[in-house]
Amino acid sequence: MSRLYDTIEPNVIDEELLQKAVEEQGPQEELGQLAKREGIDYKDVLELQLDFRNILKIDNLWQFVNLTKLQLDNNIIEKIEALDTLVHLIWLDLSFNNIEVIEGLEALIKLQDLSLYNNRISKIENLDTLQELQVFSIGNNNLTALENVVYLRKFKNLRTLNLTGNPVCENEQYSMFIAAHLPDLVYLDFRLLDDNTRELAEIKYQYAIDELKQGEAQALANLVEEQAKQKELEHHKAAYVEYLNGSFLFESMYAEDTEAARLAYLPGMADLLETYPSSKFVLICENLFAYGLKEHEKRQAEVSTFYECLQEAIQDSQQQGTKIILDFENDNQGQLDVIQNMSNFEIADFKLVKYNEDISQLSDTLMTLEMQTVDQLELFVDKDTIVNAVNASHDIHLLKIDNREDDIITKANSWSSSVIEEVHKNEISRNRNRVREINQYIDHLQEELDNMESLEQMEEANSGSPVRTQALVRRTC
Repeated sequence: MSRLYDTIEPNVIDEELLQKAVEEQGPQEELGQLAKREGIDYKDVLELQLDFRNILKIDNLWQFVNLTKLQLDNNIIEKIEALDTLVHLIWLDLSFNNIEVIEGLEALIKLQDLSLYNNRISKIENLDTLQELQVFSIGNNNLTALENVVYLRKFKNLRTLNLTGNPVCENEQYSMFIAAHLPDLVYLDFRLLDDNTRELAEIKYQYAIDELKQGEAQALANLVEEQAKQKELEHHKAAYVEYLNGSFLFESMYAEDTEAARLAYLPGMADLLETYPSSKFVLICENLFAYGLKEHEKRQAEVSTFYECLQEAIQDSQQQGTKIILDFENDNQGQLDVIQNMSNFEIADFKLVKYNEDISQLSDTLMTLEMQTVDQLELFVDKDTIVNAVNASHDIHLLKIDNREDDIITKANSWSSSVIEEVHKNEISRNRNRVREINQYIDHLQEELDNMESLEQMEEANSGSPVRTQALVRRTC
């Protein structure tokens, strides 16, 4: 199908090849010879032919920023790449190469005519940004799925399509399927799609097309909704309040906070969370969100008013300048002709000096008028000074607030530490006293027990009578 290069020496797009190609395609007359001597600016090249040059890789075309037509057909290119800078390209021919995948065309939003004929492509894809596409030739490739052609419905300007030589064309429903699914197509495989074929195709695929249209309508509705959300988000960003109209900020604080999950199990945390619910935080965010939007509208109105006043000042300055110039021209109309035709050189010389002085005065008047306009905008010309002053003032205010916050936190932490230290100190003292009391009480009991045992021993030694000893013990108790 495509050209092999096992016996062909691959070529690269280098400076020598580009220079040669541009010179060959440029003017050959005297103008062309002059261009060769002085050099050719690639930015001025609108069309470039690089066909039949055994090119293996697309490269070094970034200088051709204004190129509208590019021929790379009949080479041995394997990949579509390095075309991002050719944003003005309208016509691109990559036929008769060894390309397998459609890619690298995203930046070519102005492309109208694309030829990928005679390659190795098996799927139509990655063309979404080419909404201006009118002619698409992809014959003699490896397309097998008839359903893949439905992808081309998104190109509303597509009028000519060539699929000849693909396996998909062998399907007996091929022409009818294409006519039904691409209703705006005019030419298919170099033939005009007649009205009869369109009518039969519409009847045959009516239900499938209706279902497809419903899906497309839903997709379009989703896209519109997404675009509206994105537009709204951009508006919020411009007001510096994005994601403040809900619980996003509160939830984001705890999304990756593992410590908060641990603290949630501490005693009293449930009551604390009920005392300070997330709804209060969200309400503060929503109030800030509304305030931010209101302030954004005020800023926009102020900027609009400023530009209106600026335009008025500039127009007034221009009108005054125009009047001054017109008055000067009326006063000095034909003055040079009169001076030139004077026979008296002294008078002529005097007139020239006077005319030169008038020109100098005109220049001073116009420059003074312009400087008055500039002086009115001096505040904005020296905006860095103003911005720095505002930032410095803002920083001072924030520093005061931060210092007060630090003071409050320091005092609160100091109070908390002193309370904890006092509790700890009292607990140590209490513990020691309690231990001492317990020891004293145990010592007392132990002493009584020891006294009792000593008394029994004395009685036994004196009388040796167990009965008498028991009676004595009872009296003692």
